[in-house]
Amino acid sequence: MAKSIRNLVVVLGDQLDQESAALENFDKQSDLIWMAEVAGESTHVWSHKARTVLFLSAMRHFNQWLTGEGYSTEYRKLDARGNQGTIALELSAAIKKFKPEKLVVVRPGTHRLLEDLEAVAESESLELEVREDTHFFCGIGEFAEHAQGRKQLRMEYFYREMRKKHGVLMSRGKPIGGKWNYDADNRASFSKKTGPVGIEPATYFEPDEITLEVIALVVDKFSDHPGSLDNFDWPVTPEQAIDALNDFVENRLPEFGLYQDAMWSDEPFLNHSLLAAAMNLKLLNPRTVIAAAESAYQRGQVPLAGVEGFIRQILGWREYVRGVYWHFMPEYIERNELGAKQNLPEFYWTGETEMNCLSQAIGQTLGHGYAHHIQRLMVTGLFSLLLGVHPKQIHEWYLAVYVDAVEWVELPNTLGMSQYADGGVMASKPYVATGKYIQRMSNYCKGCQYNPAESVGDSACPFTTLYWDFLQTHRERLAKNNRMVFQVKNLERKKPEELVEIQKQAKAVRAKCCGDGS
Repeated sequence: MAKSIRNLVVVLGDQLDQESAALENFDKQSDLIWMAEVAGESTHVWSHKARTVLFLSAMRHFNQWLTGEGYSTEYRKLDARGNQGTIALELSAAIKKFKPEKLVVVRPGTHRLLEDLEAVAESESLELEVREDTHFFCGIGEFAEHAQGRKQLRMEYFYREMRKKHGVLMSRGKPIGGKWNYDADNRASFSKKTGPVGIEPATYFEPDEITLEVIALVVDKFSDHPGSLDNFDWPVTPEQAIDALNDFVENRLPEFGLYQDAMWSDEPFLNHSLLAAAMNLKLLNPRTVIAAAESAYQRGQVPLAGVEGFIRQILGWREYVRGVYWHFMPEYIERNELGAKQNLPEFYWTGETEMNCLSQAIGQTLGHGYAHHIQRLMVTGLFSLLLGVHPKQIHEWYLAVYVDAVEWVELPNTLGMSQYADGGVMASKPYVATGKYIQRMSNYCKGCQYNPAESVGDSACPFTTLYWDFLQTHRERLAKNNRMVFQVKNLERKKPEELVEIQKQAKAVRAKCCGDGS
């Protein structure tokens, strides 16, 4: 019979923070850390094998660090005898075994898990102490204060508040350079003749014994799940995460800003940092990341526009989406402002499509568990928006296939920013464009059988067809949006007979992609 303990400290798979609030006031004599690998977290959505490997390997390395530091832990492996497959069932069993006086947990990154923990605590008549996550710059209460009384939330104003409060890229109370935002300077595409030149490949992290053990386990337990493990080399420890940060700052941050929106065939990483997964699992503190980037600017290694663009993604977007998530959940996940109802095309799980841009973005996603923000927003996300895919289906796909996906960050970016299903909470307008945008920002259209300049006919680009159909379908709503005026006026220039042909072609595209032409 195990002795009774004071606090059972629950550490979830995205809370691998060596400075976690969960470890504050930990008594190594009377407290116990509890961690569990459960199949349910890989099957709640049909998770990419690499996503599961990353979480489980990082968890095992964190448990190894905990025990090395003298913390008492109870660690349940996925293949442990009697593993019941869910956090709730495993935690209930642990409570019965250890009889703790209280449960302690840092706020989970998923509302569903918070509800599960609350339900377990209630059923076991046990106090649950939920501590705020000190990993983030902005607390949940602080964001609520920011949101209070505002008719509309906008990331830009939140970002400025964060810059001021934390003194990032500031001088005497004003933004360095005199501007808050240099986004207009960060939209270059690569030369169509040369493509990306001289980009240093990211540091490779050879899977160690723990990771190889997890890979074998995932191959055995989740053989039918999407994605490949042939390229797995993500950082799984804080030390590796720091190495990845230093590599990025030294080798790719100098040109990150300029080319952050650019895409190129068979080049999945380009100048991007690849740090989101490490930050979202709490292997890497965002303060460390921002300090390193700001220091590089101060040393003259990185232009102001580039470092501001990178820092905005972390201090701005990353903090903002978390605030939006907790401010509007749980009802937020059910929003479907545009009434989208199509099923997600099967090729999102295979990459087998004649549209080269989608084949490229989905193919690298399945190969690496990664795509950068423009590939997500303006290729896979744009197509599902124009096609009219139900937002919850595309949300579950994004949550499943990306190694950096935790619901607090993925859901607002997908449902709000990408699909406009929240009616404008995350974005001031739907981010829609024809295939010409993809042509301008990549070489994906080269050699593709579809022509982004055409909206009807055998060679018409489905993006372009669906773009005009989207504007026509939602014309009344979009006409009320000041940021959509130009696009709606372009629609009005089209002849009625042309719009009829576009509508027919759009119906055929949906029938081919979704098995439904409605």
